[in-house]
Amino acid sequence: MLALRGGGWEAEILPDRGAAFASLAHEGRAVLRPLDGGDPNRDRAGAFWMLPWTNRLDGGCLRWRGVVHRFPLTHPREGNALHGLGRAAPWQVEAAAPERAVLAQRLVHPPFDYAARLEIALGAAGLDLRLTLRHLGAAPCPAGFGWHPWFLRPEGCRLRFAATHRLLRGPRKLPVGAVPCPGLEGDAEAWLGQDDHYAGWSGAAVLRRPDLTLSLVASGDWAGNLQLFAPPETPVLCLEPVSHLPDVVNRSALAPLGAMRVLAPGEALSGRLVLAVAG
Repeated sequence: MLALRGGGWEAEILPDRGAAFASLAHEGRAVLRPLDGGDPNRDRAGAFWMLPWTNRLDGGCLRWRGVVHRFPLTHPREGNALHGLGRAAPWQVEAAAPERAVLAQRLVHPPFDYAARLEIALGAAGLDLRLTLRHLGAAPCPAGFGWHPWFLRPEGCRLRFAATHRLLRGPRKLPVGAVPCPGLEGDAEAWLGQDDHYAGWSGAAVLRRPDLTLSLVASGDWAGNLQLFAPPETPVLCLEPVSHLPDVVNRSALAPLGAMRVLAPGEALSGRLVLAVAG
């Protein structure tokens, strides 16, 4: 486990388990629901990384240039593969200090061939996350990434963010269309129970808890798309900055709202997230 501390923040990272966050707290207040020794790929706690795609792939299939690439179904009942491959693979710690760390991951699974670099820093300005995914294959390839935090959700939370569209989804939680939507603003009555994707996201979101206010700001390839998951049965709220729509590689009609980027050999995706606390 990698323990970081700075600016009133404390984080525990699991490099050998997908570089998942086991915990994140500010001034002794839990920001993420603590993993408490659980599995970051099964439990609704901590935070994990999604790469080289995010959210759902229909049937675990990625159709690219006339070839169907198949991936294990992580949710067999739905018939979908979720959240990419990187969260099940280890990361190497390239550098570490009390308040920051640099980790790297190399993965080859056709059509993907990538090197990822993750920078984590804690300071007075907040939690600063920077992720780069570089395509190392010989031919162009689609790619995407995202962050899946399980924010602790006590009673009395309010949420605010702006967007332009909300995706409509079918019974297997795959997108079937989109409707104009200005985003969300309100208490749990407005969003509890949702598992929805928002396109045209402004790149900013505010979660106001009774004890603190969290501000999330995304830039680069992370700004533009946000997945919201608020299960009523678990006191968590997932605000997931992602680089593309669910299953968009197989749904070209929705690509204008958030396609996977096609990377040429040597080209990279990059993004930054800053999570700050006020109050």
